[in-house]
Amino acid sequence: MPAISNDEQKASGALEVAKAFFRHESATLIVILVGIITALAIMTKGMVITPRNLMNVLLQSSVRGVASIGQTFVILTAGIDVSIGGLALMCAVLGASLMSDSFANILGSPVAVYVAIPIMLLVGLGVGAANGMSVSRLRMPALIVTLAMWQMTRGGAYLVCKGATIMSLPRSLAAIGQGYVGPVPVPVIIFVAVAVISYFVLHHTTFGRSVYAVGGNAASAWLSGINVKAILFSVYGISGFLAALAAVIQISRTMSASMLSLTGLEIDTIAAVCVGGVSLAGGRGTLIGAVIGVMIIGVINNGMNVMGLDPSYQDLVKGAIIFTAVAVDVVRRTR
Repeated sequence: MPAISNDEQKASGALEVAKAFFRHESATLIVILVGIITALAIMTKGMVITPRNLMNVLLQSSVRGVASIGQTFVILTAGIDVSIGGLALMCAVLGASLMSDSFANILGSPVAVYVAIPIMLLVGLGVGAANGMSVSRLRMPALIVTLAMWQMTRGGAYLVCKGATIMSLPRSLAAIGQGYVGPVPVPVIIFVAVAVISYFVLHHTTFGRSVYAVGGNAASAWLSGINVKAILFSVYGISGFLAALAAVIQISRTMSASMLSLTGLEIDTIAAVCVGGVSLAGGRGTLIGAVIGVMIIGVINNGMNVMGLDPSYQDLVKGAIIFTAVAVDVVRRTR
């Protein structure tokens, strides 16, 4: 038998690595992301692939990314959370109001940053828990519950700020949204940390396996001994908490809050998760895919901004992306 040369061994090893890569569920998404970046780089003469702009894409995607991870937990159970945008807005307005002079007549003085942020997170967790209670215990449709909550939280935000833009926030807050650890912005570090923790929870814990089981078939999951109601309650609580965390990042980046803050966040998260291959029918998809979906949306938004296209084109593109992603998912499940 002829001996195998070193070049042949290297070629065989490279082929095996390539096969392993393309067998991965998110391989196609990575290829699509690289293709989009390449196309935009050609169209913008390399402007989108400068290190500074790539870091800017990550920074711009941090708010959307954190909220999308919460949406991923919900959609994996065959639910949906359209309250994310309104909830994040209410938390942003409430937190900014507490830290500014808005409530000074009631509280005596503005609330410290280290007090206001936990309040924002607890409010997000509480509203998410209310969604989860309605879906899991009262068996109300997730779309209707979260749509109603979206409306209520937007109304609550308006009552707090009366339609005005809240500014004059404490400078210490900027350390979260505008700070750096070396060359990396703090919001990017938060996004990565949330993604890593969520990946571990979803793919390496009993809770994560239960989330997939409930999304795949809730009745079978219940017969297997999984507490379906507790799982549903938990994922909406996680979504609400991460929406509030996204609000913290947003107001610390802009050092302000208004009714225009976080506009369309719910659509952005659904688009990112669907593009990332997470099935709206539940039980299928990965956290890695959802994160790649976030980056695809972020790269497209950034590329259109660099090219100076009208913002309305972004809505057209996002709508087309959601439509295509859902259509592909339906075809895939049918086959």
